Amino acid sequence: MDIANTASTQLPMAQADGCACCAAPDSSTTSTTVQEDTMNSQTLAVAGMTCGHCASAVSTELQSLPGVTDVTVDLVAGGTSTVRVASQTPLAQADIAAALDEAGDYQLVNS
Repeated sequence: MDIANTASTQLPMAQADGCACCAAPDSSTTSTTVQEDTMNSQTLAVAGMTCGHCASAVSTELQSLPGVTDVTVDLVAGGTSTVRVASQTPLAQADIAAALDEAGDYQLVNS
């Protein structure tokens, strides 16, 4: 096989209606259960998510917080999504904001 003649694959560029990670909007719901016994539930409004990958990144980062047992994301592509976090104790706003920042360019919307 001649390496010089192999075709290269180019990734799609971000579009105005999609996110930078995959350039395609996706209105899906991501839910991951870590543990069943939940003592506390918080509902968050989060802006900046545009696809399933965004929802997955937010879910993963929030799950990494101590005491979190479940995260459910109801994605509203390009709008304000609803994120439910179940945890053993209430999470501090600063910890939630830091997790969202770590996941990407996502902001906690004060309601």
